[in-house]
Amino acid sequence: MAHLRNQIRDAVVTRLTGLSTTGSNVFRSRIYPLENNKLPGLCIFTKSEATTFDTLTRPRSISRVLEIGVEAYVKAISNYDNTLDTIAVEVEEAIASDVTFSNLAKDTQVTSFDADFSGDGEQPVAIGRFTIEVNYRTLENDVETAA
Repeated sequence: MAHLRNQIRDAVVTRLTGLSTTGSNVFRSRIYPLENNKLPGLCIFTKSEATTFDTLTRPRSISRVLEIGVEAYVKAISNYDNTLDTIAVEVEEAIASDVTFSNLAKDTQVTSFDADFSGDGEQPVAIGRFTIEVNYRTLENDVETAA
């Protein structure tokens, strides 16, 4: 098995694969640039995680807040902001359809969105950046299982 953080990130990838606008153009990294035939597309990655120990007795229970980044890329001459908004609807509704990811998490929320536009190149590129916050719990001696 894998760290519960990895399982949750994989669940987000699965949940966001097959959306109407981005289809199967969903990637688990933002390291490599997306080619034109992969746009519009989504890149999903871990941003950060904060932990808090909830108990003193061992094994201690750990509450975790995981931030997952989702970047939506759109390349078009016009209406790219509308396409980003369409993707936002699809992403937010997909995440809200099961905020526990089949009991891997306690709660999930889309906590922020911002957009950036670049006119460099032959067509403008619009990037929508979502932050998804996932609250989950593990035991310190079993980080692969939800507690």
